[in-house]
Amino acid sequence: GVDLRAGLQIEGQTAFKGYETEQAPGRVVELLRGTGRVAELRAGEEGQVVLDATPFYAESGGQVGDRGVLASNLARFAVSDTRKLGKVHVHVGRLESGTLRVGDTVTAEVDHVLRQATRLNHSATHLLHAALRKVLGLHVTQKGSLVAPDRLRFDFSHYSAVTPEELREIERLVNAEVRANAAAETRLMNFDDAVAAGAMALFGEKYDEEVRVLRIGDFSTELCGGTHVTRAGDIG
Repeated sequence: GVDLRAGLQIEGQTAFKGYETEQAPGRVVELLRGTGRVAELRAGEEGQVVLDATPFYAESGGQVGDRGVLASNLARFAVSDTRKLGKVHVHVGRLESGTLRVGDTVTAEVDHVLRQATRLNHSATHLLHAALRKVLGLHVTQKGSLVAPDRLRFDFSHYSAVTPEELREIERLVNAEVRANAAAETRLMNFDDAVAAGAMALFGEKYDEEVRVLRIGDFSTELCGGTHVTRAGDIG
């Protein structure tokens, strides 16, 4: 594969379709291998594929990149990771069969099982954040996180170690919200309006003028570009 840190710049922007669907057509606009661009990938070669549009979520906001398959009649590319390079999504992986050329159209299909598991953990992170603030205090804010299919990790600053009693109360609150099964609603809003409406913005993050606001019942409202459940109970 190509080293994405090697100062390579790619113009343009990938249209992200992953909020609406896990399968969508896309046209190959760039192929990367070794130290830079190539015109084609052949069977067995590792590389990166940039599409004009994709349902694959690129790693950001703590959420890992999607995996899955890019397929055409002539080729099959297994995607092991999706990353951002500027404003484009780079599908990292290996061409399992056929030949893939710039200009080809493929069907991009996200691994549903992994995406669904990741989605549950991302929404659970929001419930955890809200519960931590209720139990430990409003000084608690997210300093970092990992949202993967198999687990979540949440980083925050606090004056002391969380006690076993506090931990039990945090767990109780999160589980109560899961059972209450409130709808998870995503709205597109102007950044200033979102913050005025009580959405939590993370310090030091760069936000666009228009932002996505995820609200889970009355318990949690945060700015977030990740993929989420439709109801809290989905976390199960």
